[in-house]
Amino acid sequence: MRKLTAALAVLAALTMVCPPARAIGTNASCAILMDAESGRVLYEQNIHQPRLIASITKLMTALVAVEQAEDLDEVVTIKGEWLGSEGSSIYLKAGEEITLRGLLYGLLLQSGNDAAMAIACHTSGSVEEFAALMNQRAEELGMKDSSFANPSGLNDEKHYSSAYDMALAAQACLKNEAVAEICATRSITIGTRTFVNHNKLLYRYEGCVGMKTGFTEKAGRTLVSAAARDGQTLICVTLNDGDDWNDHMKLLDYGFKTYPRQVLCGAGEVLGSVSVEGSLIPTAAAVTAEEAGYPLREGEGLTMDVELAGSVRAPFAAGKPIGEAVWRKNGEVVARVPLVTQSGAGMDLREAMTFWEQLKALLSGAA
Repeated sequence: MRKLTAALAVLAALTMVCPPARAIGTNASCAILMDAESGRVLYEQNIHQPRLIASITKLMTALVAVEQAEDLDEVVTIKGEWLGSEGSSIYLKAGEEITLRGLLYGLLLQSGNDAAMAIACHTSGSVEEFAALMNQRAEELGMKDSSFANPSGLNDEKHYSSAYDMALAAQACLKNEAVAEICATRSITIGTRTFVNHNKLLYRYEGCVGMKTGFTEKAGRTLVSAAARDGQTLICVTLNDGDDWNDHMKLLDYGFKTYPRQVLCGAGEVLGSVSVEGSLIPTAAAVTAEEAGYPLREGEGLTMDVELAGSVRAPFAAGKPIGEAVWRKNGEVVARVPLVTQSGAGMDLREAMTFWEQLKALLSGAA
């Protein structure tokens, strides 16, 4: 593996002009601002402190349900034992038929605890089994400060999470097309019900793509929001915040202005070449398989290493993996992009010939 290193002067001369950082704070017990693409934390306040999280739990409920479902338009028949949850409701009735997708809209827009119960029991048979799925998915996402005991977020000593963990959950939800679409919906009518999203930032903040609100007396106000501008998406989480709408707008503004996304490479950029064995084509260009970006404030820079295979043997098609480009900040890897061959290469047919076949071809003028 060959390794080429180049310094990236991602400084003021190559970036948008960023305003100087200013002091910023919130009214929350815990808060985080995260870049969705890279996972870089742009603001933090007690981000690993476990707390009650109320209905922002339902992001995990939706994520697990969608990932488990074969068809979101399958019809769910509501059972009487699923009903009776305390708190917010979409007023489901025993024997009623509604699609799983409809339940998910009721879950994320109207925050229906009865919808959460129906989703959990339909998906895995019981609240306990569904909670086990939630905890398994949380572990896969690296959520180390979390424990889930129910799908709705009702207070329970075994039900908690942290601002950082809920940002990881939000990151996964944004990558899930179905969950992201539902979270971003302002209102929808399904059958005789009209669901209106409780997230006021969808109406108040430019670029908001939704997420989830929450409240119980013990947890206080909890909120997960996300917003997208200029190709960059930011995630904000606050726990126990009495002024969450204003705090989220303030934090999102801070992130977009202070840590704008810088394009590290575009898709198809040539970053080197490798020698080709067994072909009449001597080398193959190594190109980036996709675009990469990273949030940087004024004055910050990254280094880039191009790691390539020593050679590649024909035949191969365009897009064959041959290495990767790696960007580091203070020695820590912050971005990776696969490098692939720009074009294919056919085999030199003479290599497949025996000595006598090559001699015969040479004598006959075919080579």
